[in-house]
Amino acid sequence: MPTPSDMEAALSLERFARYVIWAENDRERALALYELNARLSESLYIPLQILEVALRNRIHERMSKLHGKGWFEVDDLLKAPNQREQVATAIEDLAREGKGPTPGRVVAALSFSFWTAMFSPAYENLWREGLVEIALRSDGKRLARKDFSRRLNPVRILRNRVAHHEPILHWDLARHHAAIYEVTRWLSPIAAEWAARIDRFPSVLPAGGYVLADVDAAASEE
Repeated sequence: MPTPSDMEAALSLERFARYVIWAENDRERALALYELNARLSESLYIPLQILEVALRNRIHERMSKLHGKGWFEVDDLLKAPNQREQVATAIEDLAREGKGPTPGRVVAALSFSFWTAMFSPAYENLWREGLVEIALRSDGKRLARKDFSRRLNPVRILRNRVAHHEPILHWDLARHHAAIYEVTRWLSPIAAEWAARIDRFPSVLPAGGYVLADVDAAASEE
C-alpha cells in the first residue's frame, strides 16, 4: 500500500501541496482528500460528457438549418476569438488521420470551449435570429443567451480542471452538478434523464460534506 510520502513523491510536491494545506499538514488526510478529488472528478465525467454532446449536437442541428451543414466555414459567421483556428486545426488533424472533413467529424473534433463561445455577446444577434431555438425551459419558455453563458462559463472551467486532473474540492460541486443538469434538460430532457440514471456523483459526494482548511490561501495559488 503506497504511503503518503510515496504518493507525494509520485505526484510531485507542488501538486500534492494543495491537499497538504487543506489537511493542515496531515499527510494521511491529504492523501484521503486527493483520493476524494479523483473520485469526484471521475463521477462528473458522465454528466459533463452528456452536456457537451447535447450542446454541440443541438447547436450543429440548428446552425445547419440556418446556414447549411458547413456553417462553421461560412465567412464571418464565427465571431469569438480562436474559433476559426479551432476549425482549421480540426480539419488538419482529420487530414493527417486520412479522414475527410465531413461536418459530423469536424463538429465532433471541436472543443467544449468552441461551443461555449457560441453564447458570448458577439453572438447575440445570431441567438435572436434563430439559435434561441436550441433549448426550452421546463415550462416551455424560451431562454436568453445570458441564461446559458452564466451557467456554462463555470461549467467549462470545472470541466477543464477535471480534464487536467486539478483540485476541485474547493468548488461548490453540488451546485455545479445541478447547473450541468439544468442546462442539459434545457437542451435534451431525454439525455438528462439517461445521464441521471448512471450518474455516480450523488453517491460519491460525502453526505456530511468535508472540511478543507485555509481554502482562501489554496485558491490564491491558482
